[in-house]
Amino acid sequence: MQISRRALLSMVPAVALPLPALASAAPARAAEGGAAVLIANTLAIFAGTEESNARPEAAAKLAAIASTARTRLAGMDAAGSGELFHGVALGGSDTNLTSSFQYLYEIALATRTPGAATAGLRDDPAVQERVADGLVALYDGYYGDQEAGYYGNWFNWEIGMSTYVSRTLLLLQDLLADRNPALTAAYVASMDAYLRNGKDGDVDLDSRFHTGANLADITTNRILQGAVTQDDARIAKAVADQLTVYTTVDPYALRHGVTDGFYADGSFVQHASVAYSGSYGTGLLSRVVQTVKVLDGSGYGPGDSLVGIVQRWVTGGFAPLIFEGWMMEPVKGRAVSRTTTGYADVATVVEAVVDLSGHATGADAAALAGYVKYVRQTSRAALDPASFVSPVSVVRYAEILADPGVPARDLNNPAQHTAFAAMDRSVHRRPGYAFALARSSTRISGYEYMSGENLRPWFQGQGAHYLYLSGQDQTQAFGVDYFTAVPPSALGGVTAPVETRLPVPELYGTAWYDNPALGFTSSSESQNTYVYFPRAANAWSGGARLGAYGAAGLVQSSDAAYQAKQQGLLPDDFVAYRNADATKSWFMFDDEIAVLAAGLGDGAGRAVTTTVDTRIAAPADPVALTGRLRGGGPWSGTGTAPLAWLRYADPAQAVAVGYVFLDGAERPGDRDPRPTVALDTVTRSRRYIRTANADTPVTKQVFSLTLAQPAGGQAVSAAWALVPHATEEQLARYARGPLTVLANSTRLQALYHSGLGILAANAFAAGPHQVGRLGVDGPASVIVRESRDGATSIAVCDPTTERDTVSVVLRGHTLRRRDADDGVLVRPAPGGTRIDVTTRHAYGRTFTATLR
Repeated sequence: MQISRRALLSMVPAVALPLPALASAAPARAAEGGAAVLIANTLAIFAGTEESNARPEAAAKLAAIASTARTRLAGMDAAGSGELFHGVALGGSDTNLTSSFQYLYEIALATRTPGAATAGLRDDPAVQERVADGLVALYDGYYGDQEAGYYGNWFNWEIGMSTYVSRTLLLLQDLLADRNPALTAAYVASMDAYLRNGKDGDVDLDSRFHTGANLADITTNRILQGAVTQDDARIAKAVADQLTVYTTVDPYALRHGVTDGFYADGSFVQHASVAYSGSYGTGLLSRVVQTVKVLDGSGYGPGDSLVGIVQRWVTGGFAPLIFEGWMMEPVKGRAVSRTTTGYADVATVVEAVVDLSGHATGADAAALAGYVKYVRQTSRAALDPASFVSPVSVVRYAEILADPGVPARDLNNPAQHTAFAAMDRSVHRRPGYAFALARSSTRISGYEYMSGENLRPWFQGQGAHYLYLSGQDQTQAFGVDYFTAVPPSALGGVTAPVETRLPVPELYGTAWYDNPALGFTSSSESQNTYVYFPRAANAWSGGARLGAYGAAGLVQSSDAAYQAKQQGLLPDDFVAYRNADATKSWFMFDDEIAVLAAGLGDGAGRAVTTTVDTRIAAPADPVALTGRLRGGGPWSGTGTAPLAWLRYADPAQAVAVGYVFLDGAERPGDRDPRPTVALDTVTRSRRYIRTANADTPVTKQVFSLTLAQPAGGQAVSAAWALVPHATEEQLARYARGPLTVLANSTRLQALYHSGLGILAANAFAAGPHQVGRLGVDGPASVIVRESRDGATSIAVCDPTTERDTVSVVLRGHTLRRRDADDGVLVRPAPGGTRIDVTTRHAYGRTFTATLR
């Protein structure tokens, strides 16, 4: 177990927010009294201050702290044999051991929290001594023997337990110094031992476990440990180690081989290849802002530079992913299967922004405060500040909301396209809606399954999309109930084979594939690579961005597990599934998202279904389905037909979506397969997607619009557009444009939008490719727009991340460069203009130029 968990993860290139060498900014030693400042700052974060806790806005938070502590004390009173708390059996359960440390911390916190709610608990020596006795019992019986410990999940031993222990030691510092002065040193030595990897208890920056959000947690704990032991060297080293987390990841110059962290385009990756802004990313954001607050005035750390870095994370990495107070699904990893996702996720971001606004200055502080108010005003769910970590943050949040001088303002532009190339995600925003797209590649995992969470994730990174509509309660559209009610192969945007797949616990009887002799343990590298979060086999995933418009494409493939199984690299009893085939493009405009799909089929001869869209509604919602046939006749209800367009409307949620079918098959006139419209009422348990969820039945109407192909059928192509908030009159107008499919094959997909003057193309194969006036020399994504003032704008991207140069030719009059990004060369060419773009080491970034 020790060897397998420490085997270094084989790294695959991932990307980088540019940043100086922050780690060197941490001083070797802080000013006199620096540790005392750290302790005071930490107490203020978790327990509040006399001033903050006297405010009425903090009352609910303080009541929650006190109520939790009293509940834990009652649990201690009722504990049985082998328990410190009732119902939390110790001995062999790392989860219960972690919970026991958590409960001790929650009691200790109440004893240091000012306010009327904690009367009878605050500074009560008897209560504090019970916590101290609990620490001794857990240390002597379970934690102190490293040979007997370290069973179960590595996270609990290296991070979870240490987090609660470190905070509790700080809260009870004075009592422990008088009553049991050796206990703190013993715990710190043990926490070091659980981290040790031949480095005398220090953080191992080369460990695949000590990265990103995990490293921030580990180093935060060590800062607190250094504060209570007055160990300046430990604090300084922990600060320096944590600062490496804030350095932008450069996939072409990895530090310690780590691909976890923030990238230049705002992407956040954890577990080496999982798009994770919405879960691990929010945790890191929270931890970083807490670090800013803990270090404030202590003499440790890099000063104000950290505030600017975190503000760029918020603006470029988190704000695009939050729609009317809801965190988008494609960046949550396995957390999509939890019941506390969506609006609750954003509370963590809001608290961080509240705190950050207090450390920023001028326009930056105003922008952050305005965003806090904007999220509150646009969210359909009232954020509960009692869920904040700090009572001080609760009070500041109330002050921001009550301040008439702070205008509510989004950090996003009303019309915005964000290409998170480093994590294979696209987010397209317009007034009234946001569209989020999840892809996968050799760089980014198709999904994450782990610990019995997200049991049926197989297609979540295969072009699954999420269309968020303004004004809707998103818990009625997405979240845990969407994944519960909708079959995994029927997520909106997915092409999948018709087959039965079984989740890992049903395949193997455990939460992982257990085969230690062949390197498969619960946290081994092989488990990660082939079970928990396998990457795809395709390199083509990404697309160009031109201003507020965007293109994206994906060549669908099977994942690393299926590949390895075919190559005979995996055991006979290891189960791997083959995916269907598809090449897809998404062209994102103002009023519509156009989708071109080619090569829809299956090399294994299975039946295949392509889901144009899926939406859920409450069982009693009066969902209406209306449309027109290609021949002009009316359509309503469900069934299979040659549709020209379809409109989904749910008046109960005041939402509507239109679907327009375009002439876009590989062979002119080929309009098969015909769309199938379905509206079914289903009931499933939330345990269908997560073992830890309560066995709660979820009943929903599930609307689906699909294209079905029979077993053994030939690959086909199709084209359609999603039109948010569409009316029937608006959908009828699409018969006259503005969308024209110019090419739709597995080699080239291109579309022209006459209303915007935009030609967008994705080339998937070696060139040359010619479509209209645009020539492309090989795999690339290109957007060209001709403005009424005579300017031509062009955006070029290498979605494979493997090309050194991409060349494009625009036929017609020779154009001259007006302005262009570095790396763009514009020159005359026979019959037009040639644009050469140096894409080497760009990692999917778009290059733009304006020509005349």
